[in-house]
Amino acid sequence: MIELVYPVDSKVPVLPNATVATAGTSRKKKASCDEMFPVIQEDGLVVAMAGRAYCHSGSHLLHPVVHLHIIDRKERLLLQKRSQKKDLQPGKWDTSVGGHVRYGESVMEALFREAREEVGLTEFNPIYLGSYRYDTEKDSEYVIMFAAVGSFDLHPDRDEVDECRPWTLREIEKGIREDVFTSNFASEYRQIKSQLLSLL
Repeated sequence: MIELVYPVDSKVPVLPNATVATAGTSRKKKASCDEMFPVIQEDGLVVAMAGRAYCHSGSHLLHPVVHLHIIDRKERLLLQKRSQKKDLQPGKWDTSVGGHVRYGESVMEALFREAREEVGLTEFNPIYLGSYRYDTEKDSEYVIMFAAVGSFDLHPDRDEVDECRPWTLREIEKGIREDVFTSNFASEYRQIKSQLLSLL
């Protein structure tokens, strides 16, 4: 699994403008009221930081995100319907949990924070599935995938998630044909389907 390697001296460039001098100060305040993400190389080396808006503006700065796929013993995959307030693909069905790694966080810290914030999940055993680069017209993400197996008592945050429910594999295949999912989930599901089933 990729690990993020932050600079020892805590100094990195802030893109596009150097409005925050060091990583230490950026963890406590946001530059231009924007959430800060690590800008990385594909080996996990952190080379800069940038705000959410700039990362999604067409800059194609590579930044890490985490995905958690929650599957139960009945071969149902829990999916969430993205809030209409989301800046990317609002209203589409998506991965159980997904979100950006904030500057200064480790991958696992981000995974557990996102699970707690989005669906109220705090206790689970994450299983690493793999990583890949995902490029769109607007941004470039390094996606780090995990799975959790079991039936969990979830409490979705309605600011983050409009709806959350388990889908059978047959329903997912039908939904892919009907374009109800994010493009990222549809391609990722094909990549990891056999891995998920092997965990049951």
